Amino acid sequence: WLVDSKGLIVSSRKNSLQEFKKPWAHEHEPLGDLSSAVKAIKPTVLIGSSGVGRTFTKEVIEAMASFNEKPLIMALSNPTTQSECTAEEAYTWSKGRAIFASGSPFNSVEYEGKTFVPGQSNNAYIFPGFGLGLVISGAIRVHEDMLLAASEALAGQVTQENYDKGMIYPPFSNIRKISAAIAANVAAKAYDLGLATRLPRPENLVKYAENCMYSPVYRSFR
Repeated sequence: WLVDSKGLIVSSRKNSLQEFKKPWAHEHEPLGDLSSAVKAIKPTVLIGSSGVGRTFTKEVIEAMASFNEKPLIMALSNPTTQSECTAEEAYTWSKGRAIFASGSPFNSVEYEGKTFVPGQSNNAYIFPGFGLGLVISGAIRVHEDMLLAASEALAGQVTQENYDKGMIYPPFSNIRKISAAIAANVAAKAYDLGLATRLPRPENLVKYAENCMYSPVYRSFR
C-alpha cells in the first residue's frame, strides 16, 4: 500500500494517477491522509521516503502501536529536519515498543530505564561489500539474487544483543567485518548462478574477501 500527497493510492484515482503509481492502486475507499490510511489498513511496517518531514505524527505512531506489538517505523527521509519523525518520538509514542530506523542519524534514546539505539538505514552498509563480492568473483553481470544475498548477509550480522537494544542493523563500527560477510555471500551467489569467472572458487570466501580489502595504513618515515 502506498500513500502520496493526496492520500491512499486506490483504483478510483487511476485516471489522475501518474503511470508509475497505477500498478500499486488497490481496491479501497479513498482516504485522504496517512492517519486514516494507517487505521484502515493496519500495516505492520511504515516506511517514509517522501522527503516531507513530520508526517509520522503522534496519532499515526500510536495507531501503529495499537495493533502491532512491535511496529516497524522507518523514517528514511533526509536530512534530519525532513525526517518523518525522530527516534525519541517513535519510542515515546509507541511506549518503547517501536523498532525504529532512519535515514538520518539519531542519538540513543532513554525510555523508562531502557536504552534504545536507532538504526541508520544507509546504503553504505551494502555497497562496499556488494562491489567487493562482484570483483572477487569476477561476476559477468549483476543478478537480483545477489542483492538478496547481500541483504541476507547484512541481516545475519545482527546479534541478539543488538535486537535487545531495538537495533535492526549491526553497529557501523563493524563495517569491515560486515562488508566481508556481504562480499562472500554475493560472490557465493555469483558462483552458484554460474556468473563467476574467477576460477577455481576460493574455499573460504570470507577470508578471501578480507585479504582483498584495502587497508588505509601508511608507513611513517619519521
